[in-house]
Amino acid sequence: MTTPWSRRRDVRRPLASRVAAPREPVDPARIGWRVVRRRAKGMYAAAVARALEGARFDARQDSRHEHLADDTRVRAELAEWERIEQLLADAAPGTVYDPDTDDVVQAELAAEAAAAAAREAELREAARVAARADELQALRELGTLEQTEPREGDEAARDELTRR
Repeated sequence: MTTPWSRRRDVRRPLASRVAAPREPVDPARIGWRVVRRRAKGMYAAAVARALEGARFDARQDSRHEHLADDTRVRAELAEWERIEQLLADAAPGTVYDPDTDDVVQAELAAEAAAAAAREAELREAARVAARADELQALRELGTLEQTEPREGDEAARDELTRR
């Protein structure tokens, strides 16, 4: 007997719904920077100095263990604490850290947005080429390919058909 909430094991879902979209590779340094910025938001210089000392202590402790000695994230976190400490040292007294006003953070966000836009444009172009290749394939099967007018970008569609 099956219940409404149990899944039947013999029913297979289509492969397309189970396949995850390609993901960006994990960057431990970027994760470390984001963790530090989230923790440092709203901190004064004295609190950042204490956090930097804690990060230095953790780095020294990690250096004693072979599997932690070359941890990219720990080094990135330490470097980010040092950068934030220097940023607040150069700022007016009483300034708190705010990632929204940090030029380095804003430049990284702009670069990430530009890279995402470029990836999106590449995906749109690949979809357009695939659609045109499907159209050319259908015309070839109908026997009317010779009667169609070539379009700009048909070379990429032909390459796609050749690759298939």
